[in-house]
Amino acid sequence: MLGLNRILSLRAARIQRCGSPGVRLSSRSSSCQNAGAGSRIYCACLLLLLLVTPRVDSSWWYIGALGARVICDNIPGLVNKQRQLCQRHPDIMQAIGEGTKEWIRECQHQFRHHRWNCSTLDRDHTVFGRVLLRSSREAAFVYAISSAGVVYALTRACSQGELKTCNCDPHKRGRSSDERGEFDWGGCSDNINYGIKFAKAFIDAKEKTVRDARALMNLHNNRCGRTAVKRFMKLECKCHGVSGSCTLRTCWMAMSDFRKTGDYLRRKYNGAIEVTMNQDGTGFAVANKAFRKATKNDLVYFENSPDYCLQDKAAGSLGTAGRVCNKTSRGTDGCEVMCCGRGYDTTRVKQITKCECKFKWCCAVECKDCEEAVDIHTCKAPKRAEWLDQT
Repeated sequence: MLGLNRILSLRAARIQRCGSPGVRLSSRSSSCQNAGAGSRIYCACLLLLLLVTPRVDSSWWYIGALGARVICDNIPGLVNKQRQLCQRHPDIMQAIGEGTKEWIRECQHQFRHHRWNCSTLDRDHTVFGRVLLRSSREAAFVYAISSAGVVYALTRACSQGELKTCNCDPHKRGRSSDERGEFDWGGCSDNINYGIKFAKAFIDAKEKTVRDARALMNLHNNRCGRTAVKRFMKLECKCHGVSGSCTLRTCWMAMSDFRKTGDYLRRKYNGAIEVTMNQDGTGFAVANKAFRKATKNDLVYFENSPDYCLQDKAAGSLGTAGRVCNKTSRGTDGCEVMCCGRGYDTTRVKQITKCECKFKWCCAVECKDCEEAVDIHTCKAPKRAEWLDQT
C-alpha cells in the first residue's frame, strides 16, 4: 500500500486530470448539469476516484484504549467538531471509552469462530489496523456495532446518573397502556433518544467533512447500528397489589442486553448488500441487479472481503496460522475452513475441570478438581512461498 502522503498526492493528481477539484459531488453540481460528453466523463472519473481512494479508519475508537486518561488533544484523527464535543463533555468521553471496550468484546464474540475474528492491534490508534481500509462487509459491521456501542454506553450512563447533561427519559411520565391494560410510568426509563442524538453528532461528524463513497457507506452503517439498539427496547413493570396481584403496575422502558444488538447486527452482516454509488453521488444502487435494493436497516459495502487465510500486511490480514480450530465441525470454526486447507497440528494438554459437584446445605456447591487430557488443534502455518506471495 502507498503511504498516506503518496495517496493524497495521487488523489490530487487524479482530480486535476479529471477536472476541477472544487466541484461538489451533488446532483446540483454545475459540471453534472452541463450537457455533453466532457461533463459526463468528468463525473464518471470523479465517482471512480472516490470509490477507489482508501480512507483512514475512525480514530475515535482509540478512546477505549486511553481509559481514564482521555485527553482530547491526544486522540489522533478527531475532526474539529469531535474535539470540541470531547473537550465540552469529558464525562461522556469516559462513558464512550468504557463502551468501546464493550462493543469490541461483542465484535470478537460474534466472529470468534471465523477467519477474521475482529482482532485489534495494541498501541495502534487505528485499533484494527489496515483491514478496515477496504470498504468490505467487515468494515460495515465494525462501523455499525461501534455506533451501537456508543448509544448503549451513553444511554446506560444517563440512567445511572453518571452524566451531567442527561438522566432518565423525561417523556415517560403519567399514564399509558399496553395489551395488559393501563399502567403508570415510573422508575427510570432509559433515555435512548439522548444516546442516539449524541452518538450521531459525535461519530458522524468525521464522515460529514468529506463527500466520498466511503463516507456515505459509513454514515449508512452508523445509522443501522444506532437504530439497532432502539429496536430492542423493552417494557419492564413492577406489580402492586395484594400478594402481587398486579392491580396496579409501574413500568419503565429499558434496553435489552447488548448481546441482542450484536446478534442482530451479525445477521445483518450475513445479509449485507453490495452496492455502488448512484450517478449523482448521493446514494446507493445495488451492485447486482438480481438482488433486492438495500433498505435503511441493511448493512452495505462496496468491496469483496479478502479470504483472511494468509498474513497480508497491505490488506491488514493477520492470517489463520496458529488459530484454534474444531476438528469435528464442518462450519466456519472447523479445521478445514479455518485453516484454508493447510492442515492442522494437534497438541495434547492437561486441563483442570470441576467435577463430582454436590449441593451442600445450605446454599453451597462443592466440587472436586479433576484433570483430563484434551487435544487442541491449531492451524498450520503456510509454506514460505505462499506467505511471501502475500507480503
